[in-house]
Amino acid sequence: MKNIKLTIEYDGRRYLGWQRLGNSDKTIQGKIESILSQMTGEKIEIIGSGRTDAGTHARGQVANFKTESDLSEVEMLSFLNRYLPNDIVIKAVEEVGERFHARYNAIGKQYSYYVWNDTIPTAFYRHHSFYVPQKLDLLEMEKAAEKLLGTHDFIGFSALKKTKKSTVRTIKEIRLEKEGSMLHFTFIGDGFLHKMIRILTGTLLEIGMGKLDMQVIEEVLVKKVRQDAGETVPASGLFLDQVFYE
Repeated sequence: MKNIKLTIEYDGRRYLGWQRLGNSDKTIQGKIESILSQMTGEKIEIIGSGRTDAGTHARGQVANFKTESDLSEVEMLSFLNRYLPNDIVIKAVEEVGERFHARYNAIGKQYSYYVWNDTIPTAFYRHHSFYVPQKLDLLEMEKAAEKLLGTHDFIGFSALKKTKKSTVRTIKEIRLEKEGSMLHFTFIGDGFLHKMIRILTGTLLEIGMGKLDMQVIEEVLVKKVRQDAGETVPASGLFLDQVFYE
């Protein structure tokens, strides 16, 4: 039995997210499993490093699956990219150890969020960024981002209600870089809660617009009230860049 690791790139705008849905074939997981099952003649179920929401994109999603197939890694890569829709691409196929688990073995992730910040919208990046015409105070946003670094309970910056699972996460780095009209946020941490990056980005943007004061960061971390944070920005600007393993 082989354990195969996939590194996956996809444009999420046509899909209902990563996770397979019983009544729909419009998921990334479902599309890949269908082609893998055709390729191997087996019923294949893949394990992703985590879910991405409807409309979210990925440059480096990771998944693994078990198979008895004797196809080589090169043959698998060729078959998958020939028959998958052209908005889902397998970047790498690698046989890994039997105990590798794409979700449980992940130790961190990097995400990007893109904002088109100009008085004139963009025709080319409209499906892969969030349009913000207002002027932004980047220095104020960078100062606010520093307050998010470290280990905190981020439930107030998530779409979660109550949960028995821990909502404590560690953010190691947040970078803001502007090139022309495109503002690029980078988030690196040990994991992120449901819609957490989209809410963090929305909060930082509202601070940059002057709609929220920087002290809202500490207030939400202490009081854990979602309504006190900024808006949830659209999924269109969000990319899963990389999943980190030991």
